[in-house]
Amino acid sequence: MTRVAHTLAYARSSALTEHATARSLELETAGGLTPTGTEAHPRFFAGFLSEPQATAHGLLAVADVAAARYVQRTQRTSLDPVVTANGDRLRFESFSGCCGVYARLDVLPEGLLGADTGHGTTNIDVNNPLREALARLTEGDPLHLRVGPDQVAVTARNGPLVEKKVPLPDRWLRGFAESQAITARFDLRAELTATEAVRFLRSLPRGLISGGAAGGALWVVPAGRTLRPTTRPVPGAVCLPGPERLAAFQRVLRRTTALRVYGPASDDTAPTASAWEIELPGMRLTLTLSPEADRGFSGEGSVLEALATDTAAQDAELVSVLLAWEPRIDPGDLAKQAGLPVERVRAALTRLGTAGKVGYDLAEAAYFHRELPYDAGRAERDNPRLVAARTLLADGAVTLSGPSTAQVASWGRSYVVRESGGALSCTCQWWGEYRGRRGPCRHALATLMARRAATAPLTDPTATGDTR
Repeated sequence: MTRVAHTLAYARSSALTEHATARSLELETAGGLTPTGTEAHPRFFAGFLSEPQATAHGLLAVADVAAARYVQRTQRTSLDPVVTANGDRLRFESFSGCCGVYARLDVLPEGLLGADTGHGTTNIDVNNPLREALARLTEGDPLHLRVGPDQVAVTARNGPLVEKKVPLPDRWLRGFAESQAITARFDLRAELTATEAVRFLRSLPRGLISGGAAGGALWVVPAGRTLRPTTRPVPGAVCLPGPERLAAFQRVLRRTTALRVYGPASDDTAPTASAWEIELPGMRLTLTLSPEADRGFSGEGSVLEALATDTAAQDAELVSVLLAWEPRIDPGDLAKQAGLPVERVRAALTRLGTAGKVGYDLAEAAYFHRELPYDAGRAERDNPRLVAARTLLADGAVTLSGPSTAQVASWGRSYVVRESGGALSCTCQWWGEYRGRRGPCRHALATLMARRAATAPLTDPTATGDTR
């Protein structure tokens, strides 16, 4: 697994401090992007929280996921959560060390009191003393939140920076991209009241099985006002892959007001990803689980078709300049602004997701703008299937033998790729094993690129200046 050293530099450590009139949760920021460019320590918010304890415990849940590995558990990871300010809300995000669980806490406008929220993305320091202080926080006293430094400028003369060197695997970047692409296709499958939500979540196993791994997949079926577990998929069921991976929800059960479950509309018997969203006063906490506990999001292949197009690269450049840290991005509105068809805008958003520039909010069925501090082209350059497909295309290994058939020569063998109903199949071992559940194989990708290259002059609206 490729890793790079990602250094997070903070002016000081985050802390929960006591003042004469209120406690203050002071979250320190590392370098991040804002509308005015890169800042060493951006300031996004300074004001009071409407629900102090719920916010503190929600932040702890996100930090729990950032520090966890749910398979082959060894040492804790140490990547600090990411915070994005979208002008009216704060979003705290993290990925587990095994890349199989994505967590996000959305503190909505009604959860933030008496201050304007800025725009931008950065990491925040969540250290062990802060975690312990937040866990002890009780109801009652007001809590002031500061995301970013004090108004007094922080310089090197104020003392040494607090630095954390974090090993950042390539798969984490791909995981952010894959989870965004996958959840954009989810539907709301079930909704539980507070009482039923707490009862259901407390019934799930919490610990890891022997050997340090999460358990296998379960399925749940809406039954009246609750969810009924089942060991096999049945019509209307939603996959719960590794129920132990919902353990972070235990932090916030006392303040839960509802539980919503999202998943694909599919009757596939294989495990699928799903998203579990707890509603809290003034905020939402969402955990998205990969299809299998021992398989992270990084290899799902959901973004490969969008990456395999030349028009998506050009469209993404155009769409990216139209983003303005909006909390809700509507593809239809973007299509009108960019003069592109909606489907091309969706492909461009998927491509931007691989650079960490957009995420997806299931509750609002909308994308949102953020700027993760990653190399924008890394996910594409380092994706092995995409790299292999481009090599096959460059070597002339693809022969289009009809409107829906192609032969691909690879490693001394010839594979047949067929298209039916808009879906590609292949005679290779990869497709035989996964049958499209983990995206297209290298041969199908190479065929897709070859067919698009052959038809681009006839079908690309921008070739004739038509941008309807």
